[in-house]
Amino acid sequence: MKRDRDRGQVALEYIGFIPILLFVALCGIQLGWVGYVHQQAETAARTAARVEARNPGAGSAAGRAAISSGLDASIDVLAGSDAVTAKVSIPIKSIVPGLSIDPARATAIMPNDDPKVTGP
Repeated sequence: MKRDRDRGQVALEYIGFIPILLFVALCGIQLGWVGYVHQQAETAARTAARVEARNPGAGSAAGRAAISSGLDASIDVLAGSDAVTAKVSIPIKSIVPGLSIDPARATAIMPNDDPKVTGP
């Protein structure tokens, strides 16, 4: 008769453990997404700085074109006499409830190759 009292115990334990498994899975996916967005920010910054150094005015558009279209990147390109600096910020969306994440930021500096600035 002891067998009848234990009936369904494993099912109840499994149901109680499912939310923990889902939370761990969401955290793993979120961690991968954070890494991906940071990599995209670095790519956009390098591309924007490199293109701006060769073709003034085209860096911001090139930075946006170098990353996934679904990302809402903010790209600021500053050209000086010696170097071009590109700063990129991309907000990171959270899939884990209650988690707020700072945006991904990247900065790239390239030497200014514009002949108008550096001379022949």
